[in-house]
Amino acid sequence: MLSRTDMILGAPLARGRAALATLTAVSVLALSSAAAMAQDYDPQAVVNIGSLYEPQNLDNTQGAGQGINEAFNGNVYEGLFVLTDDGDVEPKLVDSYEISDDGLTYTFTLKDGVTFHSGETMTSADVKSSIERVTAENSASSRKKTLAVIDSIETPDDKTVVVTLSAPSISLPYNLSYVWIVNDDAGDISASEDGTGPYTLQEWRRGSALAMVPFEDYWGEEPTNGGVMFQYFTDATAQNNALLTGAVDIITSVQSPDALSMFTDNPDFTVSEGASTTKELMAYNDRVAPFDNAQVRAALSRAVDKEKLLQAIWGDYGTLIGSFVPPTDPWYVDLTDVNAYDPESAKEMLAEAGYPDGFSFTLDTPDYDPHPVVAQFLQNELAKIDVDVKINIITANEWYTKIYKAHDFDATLQEHVNHRDIVFYGNPDFYWGYDNPEVTRLISESESAHSMEEQTEMLTEANKIIAEDAASMWLYLYPQIVVSTSNVSGYPLNGLNSQFFAYDIQKAD
Repeated sequence: MLSRTDMILGAPLARGRAALATLTAVSVLALSSAAAMAQDYDPQAVVNIGSLYEPQNLDNTQGAGQGINEAFNGNVYEGLFVLTDDGDVEPKLVDSYEISDDGLTYTFTLKDGVTFHSGETMTSADVKSSIERVTAENSASSRKKTLAVIDSIETPDDKTVVVTLSAPSISLPYNLSYVWIVNDDAGDISASEDGTGPYTLQEWRRGSALAMVPFEDYWGEEPTNGGVMFQYFTDATAQNNALLTGAVDIITSVQSPDALSMFTDNPDFTVSEGASTTKELMAYNDRVAPFDNAQVRAALSRAVDKEKLLQAIWGDYGTLIGSFVPPTDPWYVDLTDVNAYDPESAKEMLAEAGYPDGFSFTLDTPDYDPHPVVAQFLQNELAKIDVDVKINIITANEWYTKIYKAHDFDATLQEHVNHRDIVFYGNPDFYWGYDNPEVTRLISESESAHSMEEQTEMLTEANKIIAEDAASMWLYLYPQIVVSTSNVSGYPLNGLNSQFFAYDIQKAD
């Protein structure tokens, strides 16, 4: 007899164009088996989601990549606060909270009746240990440093959490939206889970799919569908074909404008564009020569026609921003004129910096789209100013180990998906090693601001300095395009931080 897991996932999913028939069969099998997983749900209401971003593991403090946020954040795990798809920060597992007059003490009262998927009741001890998972020495969370201001966490009773800070932090509720509340007894969650969200993990078959089913004892509103299955692709063409053939109901991101032409004039599909926070950039290792020289970095920026690159990758979609800050962040300003395309001045700047004959460096490039194509474009552009780019293709796992952890690189390509992530440039220990004391000061002191207006003013100034320093080469802001079959609705449009809340998605008959 097949288990419920076997029924939803079927045989291991193949990948690529040759797998389309298999994918379609698996999707039909998944839909027909949904009733066995949650008898109160319409068996036709399982949502099949196509994605290019499979998690590297299931623990967001251990370098799991953006795929774990997409699948789990808000779906399997929840935080004390949630960053909504509109960019607002709202209480989630918090019933109420108070802030002391000096801004150093936050007292949170937790919601009643919240249980983990294992059946245990959520308590203040779980919240304390969850925050400590993120701030632990071995944590690889990108928000670890922003939460370092936490001095102590006390749990006077099961419903109360008292967080004391070493300095005021106006962004604490926002930063806590990144902290998943995990059962204190869960142990290693790199391949399992025990969250409070509306879905439980049914099974994760690495390289294929991840299935989630509604949690019957969820404390909030039940999902509007009978389950979710993420199907993973390394090839965007195969993902698009899976949508065309009905193997998936929705794809979370389209990788090229060419793909859109298959859907835009077809009444069987809906194309929706939201606001993106995903930045494509070439990050230098600012610790090493010649990238420790701001003049060299600025010269390289002036040598690359970013508008031509964006047109080549995205056609009429996407945005040039000139910095790391997208328009959805409060401290955005248009900085596209800073170190704008000017190859003649690029050559002059290189000569002034001591490189009249150029230089050579290795560009470590993730092996998935669009990075290899972007790398070739940069190689061709920089060759025009006698800079030789050697492209080294690496996997996502190699990127995490070599670049993010070991800082063993000259330069690298990467897409950064996080919302309000200018704070990374205030951390000299971050993988790119940018270290400007004034920027570090502005970002640090902005947390002690007495108002959002004061914080915005300080971070706007930091944004301008970072751009003038050409700390990285910001190539473009991705468009946020979601395509679904026409009978699917209720999905998020903006995908801030790569979140993809699935609980409101519905499929009409």
